[in-house]
Amino acid sequence: MLRLPSFQLEEPKSLYAALVLLAEAKGEAMVIAGGTDLLPNLKHGLFAPKLLVSLARIEGFVGIEEEPDGALLVGPMTPLARVAESELVQAKAPALAQAASLVAGPQLRTQGTLGGNVMLDTRCQWYNQTHFWRQSLGYCLKKDGTACHVVQGGKKCVAAASNDTAPALMTLGATLRFERLNEKRELPIKSLWSPDGIWNKRCDKDELLTAIRIPAQDPGHRGAYGKLRTRESIDFPLLGLAARLTLDHEGRVQDAEISGVALAARPSPVRGVADVLRGTLPGTAEFDEAVEAAAQLAYKQLRPLDNVPGSAWYRREMVPVLARRTLQAAAKGEGPVHPL
Repeated sequence: MLRLPSFQLEEPKSLYAALVLLAEAKGEAMVIAGGTDLLPNLKHGLFAPKLLVSLARIEGFVGIEEEPDGALLVGPMTPLARVAESELVQAKAPALAQAASLVAGPQLRTQGTLGGNVMLDTRCQWYNQTHFWRQSLGYCLKKDGTACHVVQGGKKCVAAASNDTAPALMTLGATLRFERLNEKRELPIKSLWSPDGIWNKRCDKDELLTAIRIPAQDPGHRGAYGKLRTRESIDFPLLGLAARLTLDHEGRVQDAEISGVALAARPSPVRGVADVLRGTLPGTAEFDEAVEAAAQLAYKQLRPLDNVPGSAWYRREMVPVLARRTLQAAAKGEGPVHPL
């Protein structure tokens, strides 16, 4: 039986109280939202915090609101199931609704939160194991060891960002609000990630994610999310791709974007997608050819590593397949995409 380590649990009822606790802990505390990922990691001995600060009782952390300018403001403790089922999110940010609907399984989406998924720890098949298993292997760069088992001789951890909602929020141009005691800042989600799999976020441990803001999209916005996984439920992504299309008044592509996850330590945008798709009309041969060109761009730029279960070769060969299907789904207003 895997047991939780000993720790102190605090359940502050205000944001200020939570920020005080994090400031006073001086890096010895961890935040718990839904706990669907953190608690198994604690049982595996991946973390040993002296203090857990629960966000469950903080008022105003749950909800989805439309601001006067059409932007969506989502509380970090909003359950993923609520994000997926929200008619507002489905209409204004379809890729996010689809991505949220594919996280884990129904029970975990009810408990897990959007903020928790954004701040999800990186994952690796050599890391997300029991202490006994990792000790037998000699540990790894991310925890207790000095060797990377993914990249021979590697000096940087390449555990994979595996949060389904991250690429969707990136294509939507989302902004994150972080707060610490007596300090508040806004950070574009595209600027959040770093290539360090040990801690792949450009924020400090005493900063708290307090809001996710999704700007109003153009009237011609289309979006979709595609997920490759072994089973139809529960599993983390072997590969996840979000696609965004912006159509002009004639229905032609004005702008486009693809972003991927479960590759390396940070989600990865695909460069040049808008250039090959711009001006094409969905439903035509010209658009289909441009989609194929965009899929090949994704194939050249997105290179999965042997950091999550499943063949890296197979995952890479599925990149253009998933890119093609997700772009077509976005153009048709369909999704989410299950490539298997």
